[in-house]
Amino acid sequence: MSLTFIDTNRLPKKASTGHGEVVEVLNSALCGAKNVHGTVRWLKSGETFEPAAIDKHQLIYLMDGTGRVRLESKDYDVEKGAGFYLGPAETAAIRASGASLKLFHLIVPHIPK
Repeated sequence: MSLTFIDTNRLPKKASTGHGEVVEVLNSALCGAKNVHGTVRWLKSGETFEPAAIDKHQLIYLMDGTGRVRLESKDYDVEKGAGFYLGPAETAAIRASGASLKLFHLIVPHIPK
């Protein structure tokens, strides 16, 4: 098995109007990943990201900054080091409350029983 090093600082960021900037850091094109997709997203103060409700598992980890997460009609203040899991068909709303918020978003398939 070979080791692939991905320098995420050299990957191009894409603007996502009102949803910050995003860069794909884990996918098939970068490293041959077949069943996983990873992005890093930066939200400026007041910007919101709502991951789609999909038939996959999602993990969102706050790498830097502070924000507010809305899960099941409840708001939670979050900061660097917090993370949350979204099961298939679940969604959330993440809003930057400080100057900026940096998120790592990992998506893996839902494996039927």
